[in-house]
Amino acid sequence: MERHFDQRLKALTEQLFRMSAAVEESVDQAVQALVDRQSAMVDAVLAGGRRIDEWEVAIEEECLALLATQGPVARDLRLIATIIKVNKDLERINDHAVNIAQRAAELIRTPVLKPLIDIPRMAELAGGMVKESLDALVNRDVEQARRVAARDTLVDALRDQIFRELLTYLSVGAADTVERAIHLILVSRDLERIGDLASDIAENVCYMVEARIVRHQKEKWFGEVSERNPEAAP
Repeated sequence: MERHFDQRLKALTEQLFRMSAAVEESVDQAVQALVDRQSAMVDAVLAGGRRIDEWEVAIEEECLALLATQGPVARDLRLIATIIKVNKDLERINDHAVNIAQRAAELIRTPVLKPLIDIPRMAELAGGMVKESLDALVNRDVEQARRVAARDTLVDALRDQIFRELLTYLSVGAADTVERAIHLILVSRDLERIGDLASDIAENVCYMVEARIVRHQKEKWFGEVSERNPEAAP
């Protein structure tokens, strides 16, 4: 018969995965609001953000209750510690989605500054990292987690490219042009942070499965991808 503790831990894990699906949807809706200039998507992200904040608190409270009353050890302890960290990462990803939606709300009210090409590409890459890092968590797949974390440099490169392209508008544009350019630069910063947080989730998969903390050993960790699967290296 399954222990009461195991039942609670299973329910907690399922709750985290449901929250993660909501966060993924929030990121998608925020970018859709920006690209398609849809106010309805802005409202959906803001409403969903409030629910995700409540979700995050409920998950943290259950984690702390299990730690305080059940005294988990070894694998169970690592799982709860990982849930606490991933729970916070997901809430922060949602915060960045809300930021993007709020900037979209401002941009919708103004003429289009330029065709959006790199921002949707960056959003697709960062959003994919979030999804795959969570898949790695579900499947306890450290190799997939490594590959996700290694793609963070691609997101950073797109952020730098977007900044360089928009720099022209900052230097020669009128005040309203500068404001729109700044909004887009800050959107790229939010997407870059989403990629960073997806990478953090991936690193926590390694801790959960292998009991290793790798956040200060990224180059070595990425090298393990090349050694085990050269085609997977960035």
